[in-house]
Amino acid sequence: MVRLADRADLPAIVAIYNEAVADRFATADLEPVTMEARAAWFDAHDPHAYPIYVVEQDGAVAGWCSLTAYRGGRAAVRRTAEISYYVARAARGRGLGRTLVERALGDAPALGLHVLFAIILEPNTASVRLMERCGFERWGRLPAVAEIEGRLVDHLYYGRAV
Repeated sequence: MVRLADRADLPAIVAIYNEAVADRFATADLEPVTMEARAAWFDAHDPHAYPIYVVEQDGAVAGWCSLTAYRGGRAAVRRTAEISYYVARAARGRGLGRTLVERALGDAPALGLHVLFAIILEPNTASVRLMERCGFERWGRLPAVAEIEGRLVDHLYYGRAV
């Protein structure tokens, strides 16, 4: 059900992400991303260090999850990664986000990672609940750092040792 992403998955990854952009409060991006911009992002993810996963449902990509180097992979924090995850609108509420996060958590030790963290916009209560169900704790809050549709919202940091 969950596998490493390949380049052929990029259109689905971009479409799912752009749904989150349109929904607001699931990402700090305010405009849809392009295939070109996401291609560079995709190529920067070494599957042996910072993989991108996809989950399929009925033969189609229904969600994805990435692990990204923290602070550009600086040596002192090389064992820490940011986890991001997005599920297609039509597939939400079926446990696919949790499946993706659990896969990343399971793989993290073999990737040499000891800490995963997520940055969540405070109104995104579904992501807050998912992080808490997966054993993450709130480690911090950056107040009023994002402005979406005239509303200032906080960034919440959820983290977990693995």
